[in-house]
Amino acid sequence: MIVGIDLGTTNSLAAVWQDGNLRLITNALGELLTPSVVGLDDEGRVLVGKAARERLHTHPHLTTALFKRHMGTAWTVRLGDKLFRAEELSALVLKSLKDDIERACGEPVTEAVISVPAYFSDAQRKATKVAGELAGLKVEKLINEPTAAALAYGLHRQGEEGTFLVFDLGGGTFDVSVLELFEGVMEVRASAGDNFLGGEDFDQALIDFFVSRQMAAGGLPDPRAHTHALRREAERVRQALGELHTATFTLRAEDKTWSETVHQGELNEIFAPLLTRLRQPIERALRDARIRVADLDEILLVGGATRMPLVRRLAASLFGRFPSVSINPDEAIALGATVQAALKKRDAALEEVVLTDVCPYTLGIETVKAFGRHHDEGHYLPVIERNVVVPVSRVKTVSTLYDNQTMVAFTIYQGESRLVKDNIELGHMRVPVPPKPAGEVSLDVRFTYDVNGILEAEITVPLTGQRHQLIIENNPGVLTPEEIAQRLTALQALKIHPRERQPNTHLLARLDRLYQENTGEMREEISYLGACFQQALESQDDARIDSARQEITLKADAIEAGMWLF
Repeated sequence: MIVGIDLGTTNSLAAVWQDGNLRLITNALGELLTPSVVGLDDEGRVLVGKAARERLHTHPHLTTALFKRHMGTAWTVRLGDKLFRAEELSALVLKSLKDDIERACGEPVTEAVISVPAYFSDAQRKATKVAGELAGLKVEKLINEPTAAALAYGLHRQGEEGTFLVFDLGGGTFDVSVLELFEGVMEVRASAGDNFLGGEDFDQALIDFFVSRQMAAGGLPDPRAHTHALRREAERVRQALGELHTATFTLRAEDKTWSETVHQGELNEIFAPLLTRLRQPIERALRDARIRVADLDEILLVGGATRMPLVRRLAASLFGRFPSVSINPDEAIALGATVQAALKKRDAALEEVVLTDVCPYTLGIETVKAFGRHHDEGHYLPVIERNVVVPVSRVKTVSTLYDNQTMVAFTIYQGESRLVKDNIELGHMRVPVPPKPAGEVSLDVRFTYDVNGILEAEITVPLTGQRHQLIIENNPGVLTPEEIAQRLTALQALKIHPRERQPNTHLLARLDRLYQENTGEMREEISYLGACFQQALESQDDARIDSARQEITLKADAIEAGMWLF
C-alpha cells in the first residue's frame, strides 16, 4: 500500500487513495493533524504528537519540536539519556502516521510519497528519505510542497486551463510556485522559497514584542526560562487575532502573571520584516516564470499560517485579487502527495493527470578566475540553473589552473550569489589529473537532478577517460548506509507508548501543564481533577475511564478559556 504524507515542521498528516477518492487519516485522538513533537514519557517510552506537545513546557528535557528545520545537518538533541538526530525524530513521527494508517485501513503500509519544501537542499532531501527508511517506508517520491498543493487543486480543475500561483506558508517554511495547467498537464514554471520563514517565526515576533514590552516595564526577569510557555501563548494569540481585533498575551509563572494586549493594527509593525521576506520569493518566482501578476488566473493559499488575516491581505494586495482557499490549507499538501501516490500506482481514475516539476535552486561549483598572474578565488559557476524542468542533466567544462597540477578540488554549492561564500555548500571531492601545463587538462562536470530532487555529480577527465562519481565528504547531513543501519537498530529497540492509551496520556499531560501555568485555588482544582482521573484509570474500567476523560476534558477546556467557575 502506498500513501501520501505531509511531514510538517509544526504538524504532520497522512492520506490514502481508496476507490477513486482521497481519505485523510485520523490519529489515536481522532484528529487529522499530528503535532510534529517527540518526547519520552516518565518510563522512557516514546510519545509522538499532542501528548508530547503538552509536555514541552512541563518536561522540556524529555521533549523536542521544530526538528524539521535541522534536517540535513549534524544537529542532535538529548532526551533523557538518548541522543536523537533530526531524521530519527522525523522517523518517529512518520512511524506514528504509518501505524495510524495501518489501523484505519487494515493493511500494511510499505511505500510513501512524502512532501518536502521546494527549497530543501540535496542533504535535506536525502535526510527526509532516510527518515522514511528508518520508519519502515520505501520513499517512492519526494514531492515539493507547493507542487503537491497544486496537484490537490488540479483534481477540481480537469478540463480547465490557466496559470496559477501557490502561496505556501507553513509552520516553518515558505514556498511559492507558478504553475500552468493545460490539456491535463500540470507544469511547474518556477519555484522559490525560504526554508526559515513560517508560522513559528511570526510566533517568535510576537514573543519578542511581548518580552520587550515587559522588560521595558521592569518585569519578566528571564524570558529564556519560559521559552515553551511563551511559544504556546504566542501561537494562541496569533490564531486568536485571526478572528478577533484584540487578544491578550498572558504568561503565568513563579506565582506571577504578565500580560499585554495585542491589537490587530499593531501586527503590521510587529511582522513588518517577515512580510518583506514574503515578497522576495514571490517576485523571484514570477520573474523566473516570465509571467506578470495580471497573467495569473488564480492564487492558491496553502499552509496553516495563511489563516492569518494579515497574510491574506498581503496576498490580496500583491496580486490585486482575493486568493482561493477552497481546500483546507492544512490538508492540501497531504492530499496532493496522495494524488501523486495514486499516480505512481497508475490508478485508472487519474491516468489523464501529468505533472512536471523544476529544480528550484541553482547548483554549481567553486571556480578560480585568472587575471594574468593574479588568481581570484571563490567564484560561483552555475551548472544547473534554477527553475529548469526536471529530470535534468547539464555539463560544464573547466580546466587546470597551474602547471603540473595533479589534483583538482571540487566544491558543490546551492544558491544564487556570485560568490560561493554567500551560497550553501553541499559537498566536495578531489579528482586526480595527469601533470600537464596549465589549461591543457580539461574536466567535464556533469550534474544530474532527478524528479525526487536528488543531485548526482560526475566528473570526467577526457584526457584519461576516467570518471569520478561525487562522494560528499565531511557533510554532517548525510548518513552512510552503515550509520543508517545502526540508527535503525537503535530506533527499533525503543519502546513506543501504547496507542490506545494516548487519549489518557494527553489529558494527564495537559493537566500537568495547566497546573504549572496556574496558581492558588485554580491549582487546587486542577490537582483535584488530576486525582479524579487517576482514580478512574486505576479502576481499569474502560467505560468509567471514557466518561471521566470526557467530563474532565470539558473542565480543562473551560479552565484554558478562562471560563472556569469554582
